[in-house]
Amino acid sequence: MESAAPQHRKIIHIDMDAFFASVEQRDNPELRGKPIAVGGGGPRGVVAAASYESRPYGVRSAMPSGKAKRLCPDLIFVPPRFDAYRAVSQQIRAIFERFTDVIQPLSLDEAYLDVTHNKIGLSSATYIAQEIRRMIFDETGLTASAGVSYNKLIAKLASDQNKPDGLCVVTPEHGANFIASMPVARIHGIGPVTARRMKDMGIETGAELKRHDLSFLQQHFGKAARFYHGAARGIDARPVEPNRIRKSISVEDTFTRDLYTQDDLLTELDTVMTRLWPRIEKAQSYGRTVTLKMKFNDFTIITRSTSFASPVTDRDLLAQTGRALLIRQCPVEKGVRLLGLGLHNLGNEEEKPDSEAMHAQQLSLAL
Repeated sequence: MESAAPQHRKIIHIDMDAFFASVEQRDNPELRGKPIAVGGGGPRGVVAAASYESRPYGVRSAMPSGKAKRLCPDLIFVPPRFDAYRAVSQQIRAIFERFTDVIQPLSLDEAYLDVTHNKIGLSSATYIAQEIRRMIFDETGLTASAGVSYNKLIAKLASDQNKPDGLCVVTPEHGANFIASMPVARIHGIGPVTARRMKDMGIETGAELKRHDLSFLQQHFGKAARFYHGAARGIDARPVEPNRIRKSISVEDTFTRDLYTQDDLLTELDTVMTRLWPRIEKAQSYGRTVTLKMKFNDFTIITRSTSFASPVTDRDLLAQTGRALLIRQCPVEKGVRLLGLGLHNLGNEEEKPDSEAMHAQQLSLAL
């Protein structure tokens, strides 16, 4: 007797379009159609979200406010209203729950849904995604983009394909080709530093990544190689995890040259902060422990931490704590090749792909 075919998954990734900025434009008609940025407009401010009208100028989230203003002189800065964003996020979550309880929120404005077994008994994940997008617009006045596929990796990439207000469906039969044309820098789990390393090796697309076997990737990328090998083939076995809680949010940068001076290191730490704080605000997850990470040119690594009695919810406190931790390590005898900063004991945010969870079996699924 033949064994039953494996249960195939139907995954939807919902990503709200310029969420914070769109809420501000919805609630204030005078902002509609204008380039706006949610965030602080001061010299130490950072863009938390940018409206689509500001993006042709090059304005992006996590960008220093001063640079954003130079790129777009007419940019309007709006202070964030996280209570308003949380309220809308709860409305959207309630819509998700009409279809499934298997929901993994990544932040206030995006989530994975597993609708393989759903509450309304529909076999079409595409139809469910369409209905969710329609309900979100009808009930909140906001638009959402959706990716529908057979795994989390491709669903997330697909949701970005037709933004804003778009839908993209990628079936198992087309998964490998979808990844083949994808720049490796866009593949979740391949960060900017690794993408630059790959570019130096002549690997800029999924197709070019697929040409390299596992042993080659292990030689150059260590334990992450198994994920890269699977991703290049459209493979990702990670489940949607409704109860997953991540314990930290961190950002680290690897430098093209070793750094030795305190001034250079502090400058790079400020760059790390411009990427870290928007991630923390977007996830709305705050921890009590600030951790600095340093990797030296002999590949030794040190971490230094400071803990507080209550969660760190202020950007300046995080930045000042990180700078103090760094200054205590100076002067450095060995060159620094990597610097990282993070907050620990946080709420929900997406996990990094688990390379051990990748599998080579291609699925067949009507989406």
